[in-house]
Amino acid sequence: MSTSPRDRTLIEGPLTKHAQLSDALAELAARELGPGAAIPSERDLMATYGVSRATVRKAIDGLVSDGLLRRVHGKGTFVSTPRLESRLHLASFSQDMRRRGLEPSTRLLSVELDEPPTEVVHALGLDGDGTAWRVDRVRLADGEPIALEHGWYPRALLPGLDRHDLGGSLYELFADVFDAPIDAAEQTLWGETADAATARRLDAPLNTPLLVFRRVSSSAGRPMEHVVSRYRGDRYQIHMSLGRDDLGQRRNTAERKKKR
Repeated sequence: MSTSPRDRTLIEGPLTKHAQLSDALAELAARELGPGAAIPSERDLMATYGVSRATVRKAIDGLVSDGLLRRVHGKGTFVSTPRLESRLHLASFSQDMRRRGLEPSTRLLSVELDEPPTEVVHALGLDGDGTAWRVDRVRLADGEPIALEHGWYPRALLPGLDRHDLGGSLYELFADVFDAPIDAAEQTLWGETADAATARRLDAPLNTPLLVFRRVSSSAGRPMEHVVSRYRGDRYQIHMSLGRDDLGQRRNTAERKKKR
């Protein structure tokens, strides 16, 4: 019969007490508490395991860094919800979430004709009156905010876009209504921290780490979308399968040919 992690005794030995406490807390989070649950207070942990406040804080700090726990200012420390993992592929947010068995939804913040920045003008090949549709949305999975999107879309290729339901997949809308299925994209990824406005819209603490994607998507060679999506780094992660770059092999082959 297994014992509760709460009953574990910390002993002097090769493994430091803060490491033993870290293991006990990780087991407690997995076996008894579950995602979203609060862990015991520092005072309770000190009394339960007979350790100092410094030991408790060091153990918790390590688990926060590992992503197993998260601190909420003024409320306490909680078991983290496992991150959603995505493989880099051409799919809409809605498609991505449905593949995981999650229900995608959208909070539309605004849709309007506006003058885009120079970067967007070049990316979308815009001309004419210089305006494009700007669509700002919060994307949710099972009701939880995951990403904040700021997108630009060419007015000439998507007339009357603001008259359509923008609460679902825009890629499905482009294919079904405008006969313009997205079939290619260029994407760049970088990291940021959430400013006050972004944190508020994502229901996240200030300075939450973000994964930021800039994607330029096209249909049959026509640029259709320039979107910057900011994903909560504490709720989303990326998986990539990597292969060996054959550049070195080609260089070695070329050098051998030169020596012949």
